[in-house]
Amino acid sequence: MKSIHQFLQKRRYEFLLFALLMHLYNAVFFVEFDVYTVWVWPLNMLLLGISSYGIFAERSIYLRWMKNLLFAAVMFSTLLAVLVRYPSEATMTVLNIVYIIFYILIFVEVLRFLTRPGYINTDLIVAAICGYLLLIEVGVFSMQYIYYIIPHSFRGISTANNTLVFTDMVYFCTITITSIGFGDITPTHHLSKSLTGLLAIFGQFYQVVLVGIIISKYTSGSQKENIEN
Repeated sequence: MKSIHQFLQKRRYEFLLFALLMHLYNAVFFVEFDVYTVWVWPLNMLLLGISSYGIFAERSIYLRWMKNLLFAAVMFSTLLAVLVRYPSEATMTVLNIVYIIFYILIFVEVLRFLTRPGYINTDLIVAAICGYLLLIEVGVFSMQYIYYIIPHSFRGISTANNTLVFTDMVYFCTITITSIGFGDITPTHHLSKSLTGLLAIFGQFYQVVLVGIIISKYTSGSQKENIEN
C-alpha cells in the first residue's frame, strides 16, 4: 500500500496529464459515442480521481476530504447521467457545476506547485501542461452550464446528444484559449460572449505567468550553478 502511495505521488503529474488528455480528446480514439458515454466517460472520471490523489497527498486533511467529497459528487452525477441515458437539463446543469468546482480545485493546487520556489524539472513542465488542460476543462463545463440554462446561447453546436455537445465544447474552448477562433461555433448570448472573452483572457494570462515562472526558475538554477562553480 505504501509503495502504491509513493508511486502515485511520484508520477502524479504524468497520471494527471494522461487522464486529462483522455478525457478532453477521447474522440481521437473512440468514434462510437455510445461506447464513450456508457463506458469510457465513467472510466475517465475514475482515472481523473485516482490521478488527482498524488496532487493532494501532502495537503491538509481538510483539503483532501474536500477533494474526496467533490470526487464522490463527480462520480455520482456521472453515473446518474449514464444510467438515465437521456438526462434532463437540470441534471446536466448540476453535473457541470460539480465538475467546474472539482477542476478549479485541482487547477489551484497545480498552480500552487508551479509558483513554489524550485528549479525547472520534468514535474514542472508536465504540471504546466496540466494547468493549461485544466483551464480548458473549466472552460468546457462553464460553457456547458450556460448552454443548458440558456437555450440557443451558442450557434454551431451539435445538439443530437450530450456527448456531441461536450466534444463541440472541447473544440470551441481549445480554439478559444489558444486564440485561433475559426468562427464555426460562436456565442450568441451576452453571458456566453462574456464567458468566452474571459476564457481567452485567462488563457493568455496563464501563458504570460507561466513564461515568467519558467524564466524565474531557470535564472535561479543558473545563479546556483554559478555560485557552486
